[in-house]
Amino acid sequence: MNLKSKIVLALLATSSAAFAQTAPAAPESTLGYNVGVVSEYRYRGLAQTKGDPALQGGVDYAHASGLYVGAWGSSIKWIKDAGSDAKGPVELDLYGGYKFEAAGLAYDVGYLRYEYVGNTYSKTGGVNANTDEVYGAVTAGPATLKYSYAFSDLFGFTNSKGSTYWDLSATFDLGNGYSLVPHAGRQAVANNAAYSYTDIALTLNKDFGEGLVGSVSAISTSGKGKAAFESVVSKYDTAKNALVVGVKYSF
Repeated sequence: MNLKSKIVLALLATSSAAFAQTAPAAPESTLGYNVGVVSEYRYRGLAQTKGDPALQGGVDYAHASGLYVGAWGSSIKWIKDAGSDAKGPVELDLYGGYKFEAAGLAYDVGYLRYEYVGNTYSKTGGVNANTDEVYGAVTAGPATLKYSYAFSDLFGFTNSKGSTYWDLSATFDLGNGYSLVPHAGRQAVANNAAYSYTDIALTLNKDFGEGLVGSVSAISTSGKGKAAFESVVSKYDTAKNALVVGVKYSF
């Protein structure tokens, strides 16, 4: 989707990038920028900043042909919280793809690179946290179904190539600038079944005009309270229920 239209929360967590990947192709070429802040960065339902706020921003170019590229970044804390020797304070998502319509449906296919700049996550016993995924999505009316496939190890998990994420969401226009976005997702981590989980979220967005959008999201996961989702250093439950608020300005 066009990142100029929606606030990105950790579920989006889709990422930020997840939102950017599901909208119909723009009728003309566009270039846009965005900056924002969230009370906590959640991605696919899991905490990326151990309950603290995150500063985020991105840039997107969409060609009239349906081709698009973009970059989005956020402050993070989960890598540092994974071990005393681990570093990696920034997530940078680089993505590109193609959007088109056929038979009354909207399609989106592309590639997404999660670059955890300068990360040393491998010192915690895992592998480098940088991750490569390909994805495909189809939109019918208000609903979008998206499938992501990791052809590298996933977020630092050893031997996790082939991990998948299913994302089902919908966007309902409530009028007066409000929209409601229910979401359900399933993360399957290859060869690491203990870390597989389901997440759900309900997000209320408010478009204030002039490029300013606010949101509030209620998020829950099946991993809450499980040892597999507790951070090593702070013991923060990254999968616990959360209420996340955010604001983003697009220009």
